[in-house]
Amino acid sequence: MIEQGRTDEAATPTDGTVAVVTVTYSSGDHLLAFLASLETATSTSPQVVVADNGSTDDSLERAQRDHPDVTILHTGANIGYGAAANRGVAEIDPSVEFVVVANPDVEWTPGSIDELIAVARRHPRAGSVGPLIREPDGSVYPSARSVPDVVSGTGHALAGLVWKDNPWTAAYRHLDEEISERPVGWLSGSCLLLRRAAFDSVNGFDSRYFMYMEDVDLGDRLGRAGWLNVYAPSAEIVHRKGHVAGADPDAMLPAHHRSAYRFQADRHPGPLWAPLRGALAAGLWVRSKVTVGAARRAARGDRRGVADDRGGPVA
Repeated sequence: MIEQGRTDEAATPTDGTVAVVTVTYSSGDHLLAFLASLETATSTSPQVVVADNGSTDDSLERAQRDHPDVTILHTGANIGYGAAANRGVAEIDPSVEFVVVANPDVEWTPGSIDELIAVARRHPRAGSVGPLIREPDGSVYPSARSVPDVVSGTGHALAGLVWKDNPWTAAYRHLDEEISERPVGWLSGSCLLLRRAAFDSVNGFDSRYFMYMEDVDLGDRLGRAGWLNVYAPSAEIVHRKGHVAGADPDAMLPAHHRSAYRFQADRHPGPLWAPLRGALAAGLWVRSKVTVGAARRAARGDRRGVADDRGGPVA
């Protein structure tokens, strides 16, 4: 074992353009598919860092066997997605211009990372660039969204339970917008190309978010710092949504709602906003109970559980 839990002897040579970081927690076959498809995603030779939050399966050993140049970074515990991503990015030489942070259940299409870089070059103020994300069935996931304020976020969170075509959800998810290359409020953290200078300028992900909303928070802080979040549908990936987040709705759905509260509470501090924070906390608590109950019923009914929707139903 060498410094910070790394198990490699030497980092993969790179051309200084891009590196790749993924965060794992017993990711199984998805990590192998991630690494295999990565080989055609870019014409460069990126350093690849797997920041592991305490996997108990054999996915890391299999990844190291098939991809010996990959850096395995053991974080020492399940420290959360954003904190582990930050640790992974810290392993990358700061001179590397771009870092891709992606879930291990992502599969790359040929040339997808090269296309993300090309889009970033067209937008010099792009702090983050996100691809078009397809679901396993081929449908397009609405990954380019507006930053939610209290009104739009509450409308989406509450009305979305019973009225899926409500105007707050449509505006938040840009459902009526043509798919095109454009700046947006934030991009799904399941796959992001990050300009290293921009990422460092806002101190990376906020590690207080254990899971969910860390991508919304990052996109908002990049925007406030003068950077752009650019949607790049010319680059495509497939998100298999096979990570363990959906396996335990009793833990993960409340975590999602806690993160949603933190996001709005951070932006509405002080005593004047205390009534709003109280109402928001109560509303999200009720919504959490409703969604957990629905997830339990779905699990009993068809054993499929709840899919992991990064950045998902609450904002």
